[in-house]
Amino acid sequence: VQLQASGGGLVQAGGSLRLSCAASGRTITKYNMGWFRQAPGKEREFVAAISWRGGNTYYANSVRGRFTISRDNAKNTVYLQMNNLKPEDTAVYHCAADRLPWRSALVTTRDEYDYWGQGTEVTVSS
Repeated sequence: VQLQASGGGLVQAGGSLRLSCAASGRTITKYNMGWFRQAPGKEREFVAAISWRGGNTYYANSVRGRFTISRDNAKNTVYLQMNNLKPEDTAVYHCAADRLPWRSALVTTRDEYDYWGQGTEVTVSS
């Protein structure tokens, strides 16, 4: 499956962006999906995950209450709504699919995800 993230850009602190992750080549409806981000000079870190049916979500502490992950399986697309953005949210954001289909639990480690998409850059100015 190929994943393409989009929707990044430059925004002022306190602003909002909505990222999209479009899948092609294979349906993602049976996979939990995640968003990760990588700031310059830092490790790639977990941001949010959503179950394959969309009923369960999980967030990193740093974004909980500000970001919302969702999915539209009919469109084979996952979203990340980011509100009240902060300069520390500046990073390249990547979406990824769980390496196991129909996993019952959400996972947050990079090694549990395959099919990494090209990222989209988010820059938050202070």
